[in-house]
Amino acid sequence: MMIKAEHVSMKFKITHDRIQSMKEFIVAKLKGTLRYEEFWALKDVSFEISKGEVMGIIGRNGAGKSTLLKVISGILRPTEGTVSVGGNIVPMLELGAGFDGDLSGRENIFLNGSILGYSEEFLRNKYEEIVRFSELGKFIEMPIRNYSSGMMMRLAFSIATVVEPEVLIVDEILSVGDEAFQKKSKERMLQLMGGGTTVLFVSHSIQQIEDMCDSVLWLDHGQTKMTGDPETVCKAYKRFMDQ
Repeated sequence: MMIKAEHVSMKFKITHDRIQSMKEFIVAKLKGTLRYEEFWALKDVSFEISKGEVMGIIGRNGAGKSTLLKVISGILRPTEGTVSVGGNIVPMLELGAGFDGDLSGRENIFLNGSILGYSEEFLRNKYEEIVRFSELGKFIEMPIRNYSSGMMMRLAFSIATVVEPEVLIVDEILSVGDEAFQKKSKERMLQLMGGGTTVLFVSHSIQQIEDMCDSVLWLDHGQTKMTGDPETVCKAYKRFMDQ
């Protein structure tokens, strides 16, 4: 089994106090006047994904989809339950989160690549491929604070997909750049998905989920509403959303 999640729950504490500074927070904490509300973003979610399987995750905004991806990626530690992953993960969740605006695109390839766990030697070998895929050309030497959001996302996508990971975690990634680049990025994703990579895939496009996934997990208010084959789950989800 490539990914196994057992009884995963994730609790957040939300404070409703109007605290404006760290000092106010510390004072309120010491006085014991901080008021918290518990919010369970995930509650008792379990599933298994086999090697090479593509699992789609659907649900309304706030259903817990992104939280679940962060737990599987190891970004968040679950409050309850366990997750085991058998292989190296590339989480494509917050593309470009490790970028430095003062550095050039070229420098950010090495910075962001190292954050994703790639060696300098590997990045040097893949540098031309990354630049070519990003279609940034001479802009690669420009500080990325001058990039448009589309240019930034193209660079981030190109860095993140330069390897063929054993596990790929994807959150609404296929809306990167213009229409031509979206087509190219979708082809790259399909290439990864068809190459034995295990994929967890969140999308608001039910058509994408039906076209690209082997199984589907439907989350509602942090809980599993339904799991199964894409046609059955997506049909039930569409009926639910049309009510």
